[in-house]
Amino acid sequence: MSFDDIFDASYDRVLLASPDNTDFFEAFYQRFLSSSPEVRMLFRNTDMSVQRSMLKKSFFSLVAFYASGTIDDVLRRIAYLHSSRELNIKPYLYDLWLECLTDTVRVYDPEFCDEVELAWRLILSPGITYMKFGYDHF
Repeated sequence: MSFDDIFDASYDRVLLASPDNTDFFEAFYQRFLSSSPEVRMLFRNTDMSVQRSMLKKSFFSLVAFYASGTIDDVLRRIAYLHSSRELNIKPYLYDLWLECLTDTVRVYDPEFCDEVELAWRLILSPGITYMKFGYDHF
């Protein structure tokens, strides 16, 4: 089974799971916000339901970038908005973001294992690298 297939199957499982009646993306943000005072400060005036919706859309752009190697308009705009010129989201926060995401996958995917974690990291890393690169380049 390819890492693409492993990721796809895991993603399907996490979307179906709802421990404590909390969907995957909501649980991720709960974990991410509790991970750092800096993260909490960045989201202090954010409508989190809108933010979760935006994450779902941008998440597909991250996956599409891995699959196609092409940066779509959504990913380009998000990288620009997160750059030092705009929201000033520091590059190291993407590593924390990915750690919180994989920790959430660990809870939501009953078949979570090293291969699943690696699949998530491999699929999302190219887009995250693009976001980090954009910090000083937009």
